[in-house]
Amino acid sequence: MERTEIRVGTRGSALARTQTGWVVDQFRARGHEVSVELVSTRGDVVTDVPIAGIRGGDGVFVRELERALLDGRIDAAVHSFKDLPTAVTPGLELACVPLRASPFDAFVGRAAPTIDQLPPGAVVGTSSVRRVMQLRARRPDLEVRSVRGNVDTRLRHLDEGACDGLILAAAGLGRLGLEHRITEVLRPDAFWPAVAQGALVVQIRSGDLRMADVVGAIDDSASHAAVRAERACLAALAGGCLAPVGAWARFEGSLLHLGACVLGPNGEGVATIVTRAIANAAEMPEELGRRVAEDLCRQGADDMLALGREAEALRRQG
Repeated sequence: MERTEIRVGTRGSALARTQTGWVVDQFRARGHEVSVELVSTRGDVVTDVPIAGIRGGDGVFVRELERALLDGRIDAAVHSFKDLPTAVTPGLELACVPLRASPFDAFVGRAAPTIDQLPPGAVVGTSSVRRVMQLRARRPDLEVRSVRGNVDTRLRHLDEGACDGLILAAAGLGRLGLEHRITEVLRPDAFWPAVAQGALVVQIRSGDLRMADVVGAIDDSASHAAVRAERACLAALAGGCLAPVGAWARFEGSLLHLGACVLGPNGEGVATIVTRAIANAAEMPEELGRRVAEDLCRQGADDMLALGREAEALRRQG
């Protein structure tokens, strides 16, 4: 195979560069010459409002990288998969999902090691609508405060006393060598992770056979199938990457299991589903995602998502 230099695009945060660095190392280990291009996204620039309040909503961490791909300035972009909208951008392909890290959220406690041990009125920092709603359902007596910025910035706010605890992705803390800061891992059914959390995805231009071959060498088929099922569930619910939907798919033997939830605007009416399984799951993960979404809708998920959209519209107006 011809080995010309591969230009890989990434956001400039420490976590994004660390994630991309791992992917680049895999390419270089296979004999490819690689350069890294830093691309600033709107989500990186606008840090004084919650992500859901940024104009453009879905995709605020990826659109500029996608433009760089389409313009030919880079050959591949590395994303946290949970940042990508479910609608694939025309002309681009989500070609590779390496081995997934932990999909779960993690609590980093200062006043107490677990959420349940926090005193009434304690302040928990997060800017995720999904996390806020699950906190309201679990501990309505807590105060939730929006905290944005990179991981180091948020941990500094915690250490300086701005809040009593943080909820962050366990995978991000692990990739930055900060696992020791985790005081509680939050798992379903008590706390559902974001769709595709913990997974990376390498995006390339459609029809780029050279890059498809390069990135295909580091694809993990089980991780790829799991996130396809989760994203199909989210898409069937007409939810974007900011919707209050949680999901987790995993293999047990040759079976793929998927559980999911939809959350009401005030934490009420959490809809969970008993995990389903299908044979030959790697060949049809989207079908499992659609089946789980249908079950959620029978439990009232459509109404909860509609109420959430109405509440968000009113919040922005006033």
